[in-house]
Amino acid sequence: MNTIASVTVEVADLPAADRFYTASGLGSWVRLRASDAPASGFRGVSLSLTVSQPADVRYLVDAALDAGATVLKPVSKSFWGYGGVFRAPDGTVWKVATSAKKDTGPATGHVDQFVVLLGASDVAETRKFYVEHGLTVAKSFGRKYVEFDAGDSPVKLALYGRRALAKDVGLPVDGEGSHRIVLGSTGGTAFTDPDGFVWETAGADAEAAATSAETRR
Repeated sequence: MNTIASVTVEVADLPAADRFYTASGLGSWVRLRASDAPASGFRGVSLSLTVSQPADVRYLVDAALDAGATVLKPVSKSFWGYGGVFRAPDGTVWKVATSAKKDTGPATGHVDQFVVLLGASDVAETRKFYVEHGLTVAKSFGRKYVEFDAGDSPVKLALYGRRALAKDVGLPVDGEGSHRIVLGSTGGTAFTDPDGFVWETAGADAEAAATSAETRR
């Protein structure tokens, strides 16, 4: 079964991004790589952290804002629970949410689940593509949403319609250029999905991240 081995965020200013991800605590979830590929508007992806209670939503969002992120959707209660959306200085969109509406204890910052949510132009066709590339569907709601089995990986992949995802994170749907996200594959092969999201073999992804790490020193 193919799953996500790693998530690499491509950034224009590597030292600045390194400072942000270290200060915010988000660096434990992603790797960083320098890139000058053009990117504008909505990039068609959000990185989502699911936590157990509202206090942890506030804890993680506040840490990101203190480190330099900007608010896209303020932390608030909704029908589905409690959450907020922010954009990192490099342009990556993050969402932190919980299905709980009340706290059960002090905030710990613990993350229950990390989800890479891709905005697909055609959810059904993209689902078919990923199944053909070794991923296993765990949940599916027609042409609206698909979630894949993460297996032993700490990262889960999900698909949402591009327009619906843009609305969910509070951005206009328009955007072009690089997605600035590269996914590491446990399946041993590199590929690019129908919407242009790039997957590298886990070894190649790690080597590229290590090279970028050297440039930060």
